[in-house]
Amino acid sequence: MGRKKTELIIASTSSTQNSGLFDLLIPAYEKSSRYNVRVRVIAVGTGKAIRIAKKGEADLLFVHDLFREEKFVAGGYGVNRRAVMHNEFVIVGPGDDPAGIKGLSSASEAFEHIAEAGSAFVSRGDDSGTNMRELDIWEDAGINPRGKGWYFEAGAKMGDTLLAADGKRAYTLTDMGTFLNYKSEINLEVLVKGDPVLRNQYSVIAVNPDRFPHVRYREAMEFIAYVTSYEGQSIIAEFKRSGIRLFFPDAIPSVLKQNRD
Repeated sequence: MGRKKTELIIASTSSTQNSGLFDLLIPAYEKSSRYNVRVRVIAVGTGKAIRIAKKGEADLLFVHDLFREEKFVAGGYGVNRRAVMHNEFVIVGPGDDPAGIKGLSSASEAFEHIAEAGSAFVSRGDDSGTNMRELDIWEDAGINPRGKGWYFEAGAKMGDTLLAADGKRAYTLTDMGTFLNYKSEINLEVLVKGDPVLRNQYSVIAVNPDRFPHVRYREAMEFIAYVTSYEGQSIIAEFKRSGIRLFFPDAIPSVLKQNRD
């Protein structure tokens, strides 16, 4: 029998799982690992992932909320934060677009139109990075949508939120990767994209072993090294849905030059 594998627990935003990226990245890492590691992913919203890590119940964070990431590190909970990749958020909605937002260049302007029209909007409502970005956009628009009859909080992961928005013929904010992974199951369309505020940055952070001596720090650091290496960044650059690249590597952006169509 082989040597028992060490378990590395990653508390992650759900979009890395829902997009299908982890289905490629994790097995590749396990195969290449020098440490005979088996990875267990806890895929939840960023807020919940950070709360899990703050209790020492994960070895590594893979999330997308810069403000809370910096607070996590500053509070002594995490070390060695590294930028891994980015993609973009998009605003999706029904094809007939009752709020008339299609083609707008400003996300906050799109949200203003949705509010003025009283069109249905489904929020993740789960304290995730996506949820926080959505609330930031509402704030930029000078609107508090909570409690409005047209605003619904799903309290769910991105995939389930997309299904809920589809059922209500509603708008929602989503990362592009999860949208493309669910596209065949829903009748929503991408209506607004490209606003700089919709850039979605992902980072990895090792849980601090000085605070939680039991964490698998060595394995966490090896995963960070792998996902920011040429091999890991190439897997990210090559990953596509419907012929569309979902994530753009940030640790070694030059790998894109070798992965252009």
